[in-house]
Amino acid sequence: MKKAISKINTIVTIDYLINQKENQYFERKGLGEEKIKPAKIAEEIIGMLNADGGILVFGVSNSGIIQDLNELGERLNEYRKLAFNLIQPTCNVTLEEISIDGKLIFLYHVEQDIERIFQRNDTQDVFLRVYDENRKLNRDQIKKLEYDKSIRKFEEENVLDFDENDLDLDLIGVYKEKLNFKGDSLDLLVKRHLAIKKDGKYIFKKSAVLLFSKDPEKYIPSASARYIRYQGTEALPGVEHNVIKDERFENNIPKLIDQLRTFLKTSFKDYHFLNMEDGRFKKVMEYPEEAWLEGVVNALCHRSYNIQGNAVYIKHFDDRLEISNSGPLPAQVTIENIKNERFARNPRVARVLEDLGYVRQLNEGVSRIYKSMEKSMLSVPEYKVVNRNVYLTLRNKISKHSKTISEKVINLIGSHWMNFNETQRRILLFLFINSKGTLEELSHYTQINKNTIRSYLNNFIELEIIERQSNKQRDINAKYAFKKD
Repeated sequence: MKKAISKINTIVTIDYLINQKENQYFERKGLGEEKIKPAKIAEEIIGMLNADGGILVFGVSNSGIIQDLNELGERLNEYRKLAFNLIQPTCNVTLEEISIDGKLIFLYHVEQDIERIFQRNDTQDVFLRVYDENRKLNRDQIKKLEYDKSIRKFEEENVLDFDENDLDLDLIGVYKEKLNFKGDSLDLLVKRHLAIKKDGKYIFKKSAVLLFSKDPEKYIPSASARYIRYQGTEALPGVEHNVIKDERFENNIPKLIDQLRTFLKTSFKDYHFLNMEDGRFKKVMEYPEEAWLEGVVNALCHRSYNIQGNAVYIKHFDDRLEISNSGPLPAQVTIENIKNERFARNPRVARVLEDLGYVRQLNEGVSRIYKSMEKSMLSVPEYKVVNRNVYLTLRNKISKHSKTISEKVINLIGSHWMNFNETQRRILLFLFINSKGTLEELSHYTQINKNTIRSYLNNFIELEIIERQSNKQRDINAKYAFKKD
């Protein structure tokens, strides 16, 4: 266990200061060539206050070099007082001064506020931290931020009848280790604002119940996930009912993620993926794990738990996977900007999930879904909001092709791949993705004239890789496809 250098947040070690990637909760600011101004630090802190809180370290460069704030001399007090002098209303920011080998750095510990909006008191500028950047908001965005903050209160509510025996102490132990915390387990929950201590007794918030209770549904109805497998591409009613598997998962959010990861891995089929570098067909899952796992995590993390009777649903059809969660998108987030925008509905939950390492960076999740689907040559993910529920649809247009490409053809393509030019490879890629193609379609896709494409197709036919699916000698609409056994 690496030694903590912060008494306020034990996750902060020297290694953390130097190597931790900047994200929603962590920012470095070095002195810079012209000595960064207090107002700039204040703006970054405002962005964190209006978002999910975090740590701003001042005196460590972007490259991880530890500097010495003593160089600021008499100006140092301006940085000590900036939270009071430059930010309004009064905010919860704790300054911790750390000495590392005689070099002074500042840690600004920023606590998120679920209701108020913060601004610079001299310019009235409002900022919001999104991912690893600070954004200045316009009037419309400020109104949206006010609305979004008003719906964050649920996870802050106390569960007065919670029984401490329902806590998952093993999981809390894992959390303690992740945070490098050596004190009492329940004090850690207090320190992370998941519980409060009053008159020697602990009162747990709903965020703590969702994260660390053995049975959250005992206190928060529908804090669960449900998987439904349909036979076919539609959900049919009545006598045509086509559900072939229906599983319900009840546990705290970290355990739900673990259970669903294991379960879904065994529920998806494998399919062949054409590697364009070596021409080999590799078997991969029906959907890339990075995509569906991020979709599940996002649904569990950002759903509206105050809407009861509506669990997270994972509906598995032959051609698609639908993941849905209750509650509309935050006002800051739209279907159009969902890849680049972020506002956590349950910031306490989101912070703990990142601390526990369930995703590399929770706030990059949607972007990663898009990238992993594209990398696997699958359709673009689809988001929609229907009846105040958010739906993510992952479509699998390639899985059916594993049934249409014989082992013999797979081996032939692999053995001849290095002899094929770029156009020939693109022809095979088109047929792999689309199952079939005409001369016209292949010419348009490759941007190569038809005569050249025709000669390549004839060559593939001679190699017994593809076949022409027409009995007419001059059929301009003849389809070409991989040869059957």
